[in-house]
Amino acid sequence: MRIAIFTETFLPKMDGIVRVVCLTVDHLVANGHEAIIVAPRLGEEHELVTEYNGQPVITLRGFPLPWYPELRFTYPSRRVYHTLKTLQPDVAHFFHPVTIGLPGLVIAKQLGISTLVSFHLDFARLSTYLKFGFIPLGFLEDGAHWLTTKVFNWADYSLAPSRHVQNEMLERGVNNIGLWRRGVDAETFNPRYYSNAIREEMSDGNPDDTILLYVGRLSPEKKLEHIRAVLERVPHTRLVLVGDGPYRAELERIFAGTNTKFMGYVKGEKLSQVYASADIFTFPSSLETFGLVVVEAMAAGLPVVASRVGGVPDVVEEGVTGYTFDIGDIEGLVAGVQRVAESRECIQQMGHNARTYAEAQTWGSMMDELLVHYERLSHLRNS
Repeated sequence: MRIAIFTETFLPKMDGIVRVVCLTVDHLVANGHEAIIVAPRLGEEHELVTEYNGQPVITLRGFPLPWYPELRFTYPSRRVYHTLKTLQPDVAHFFHPVTIGLPGLVIAKQLGISTLVSFHLDFARLSTYLKFGFIPLGFLEDGAHWLTTKVFNWADYSLAPSRHVQNEMLERGVNNIGLWRRGVDAETFNPRYYSNAIREEMSDGNPDDTILLYVGRLSPEKKLEHIRAVLERVPHTRLVLVGDGPYRAELERIFAGTNTKFMGYVKGEKLSQVYASADIFTFPSSLETFGLVVVEAMAAGLPVVASRVGGVPDVVEEGVTGYTFDIGDIEGLVAGVQRVAESRECIQQMGHNARTYAEAQTWGSMMDELLVHYERLSHLRNS
């Protein structure tokens, strides 16, 4: 098969969506299939990406959206049209189409190519946290829900990353939506990467303290400020924030005077070491489609205390691999950390349970499920 993949974000930027795109292409190539990737060019300051794993990448110029600079506004491309017309892919897969995916979806429909849309970012709810200058953009939420429903119904088939998102989409009127779960690379995220030196760095020389870890975007919807209550009320706890984003300066002000360390972007082996050298993964986010970092932390042997958002209820077993709480429930967050941190034995046992669960969530099996969808849609086109 030949699959055209449209994504709103790609290398050299690295986030959850980019990781899933790359893993998808890797699995296609490993199974003898071909891919072509259509993605934004991030800017002149970034290296131009023209291929990934031997597969061509078409990059489209654009400019960053002022209210969400991680996304770039692009426009329909004749190059994309002629490339798809020439290559005639069996399926076009759109990773949550917006400025690149929507024109691509129109082109694929014109060319009679089977289309698959997958859900990766809740733009409707995200709008409630965004501003254009001083203007809140929450008024866009209803329109964004309406557009999402229309786009997902226009595709031949659609996929949700968790049962929670799948049920919400069904309630909003999406007619034909399946489940594409998320996996984890249990070798990359593994307790064997534990490092005394990294733990010393993370704890500022206090390795016997309980280290709470968050990995991801530093933005208002993550509700990271709620963790301050944990630091104030649970003795000998420290917080490590890995990642960056528009809320960092405000978070530095909020956590001033606490045992909090901002590590910025971390990648490669050091990221594996950071995960494995912490104690508890804390995730108070109010907006997620899945929460891939939660499963990565579990693979590294960390118990999880997280809000019931995205795929978290699908992967965290209460009292076994961690605890969950309602979005915005600071008391629930504090209580969850207190229960896990009551003893080193509890942290270790829950971490062992989390690792056991994550070992069974392989990307290979999740991607095999995706290939089944590709094959079915390919037959649909050829019938």
